[in-house]
Amino acid sequence: MEKGVQRWVVDISKWDPTPHDFSFALYLLPQHHHSSIIKYVKLEDRKRALVSRLLQYALVHQVLGIPFEEITINRTIEGKPYLESDKAGMDFPNFNFNVSHHGDYVAIASEPLCLVGLDIVSCTIPLRETIPEFVQNFSSYFSSFEWDNILNAGTSDEILIEFYRIVEFGERP
Repeated sequence: MEKGVQRWVVDISKWDPTPHDFSFALYLLPQHHHSSIIKYVKLEDRKRALVSRLLQYALVHQVLGIPFEEITINRTIEGKPYLESDKAGMDFPNFNFNVSHHGDYVAIASEPLCLVGLDIVSCTIPLRETIPEFVQNFSSYFSSFEWDNILNAGTSDEILIEFYRIVEFGERP
């Protein structure tokens, strides 16, 4: 892969930071990012937000060689992160990246030329109900075509995979 093309995934499931460790990691980021991380009530949501921001800074630093303290990352109106830069002297004038997180995973992808999009979904098996019962809870969110594809996917595992595929592709619940 060329240097500007990066794909990173982090499994945060085993990271159980103390409040001190979490604060230390948070303070590696510029102050303007803090409120968008600590606004979450659940620790798991805070962890995903923090790791997402840290990955963005680490990726920009590694690929472009910009010192951490000189990196400025903002967001578009739609929420997509971007590097604030005059692009002068950059090896990759169209460098862009995107992040996604779900469940135990946080991922980031970058491209030097093409616009990059990223969306991940963590396929989890329901604990308190069967797969058909779980999927049935969401039936009203799907078109009849999508719902038929889910129900006729095959085994319970294949139904769950098809469910998540359509959820991810269609940005549903």
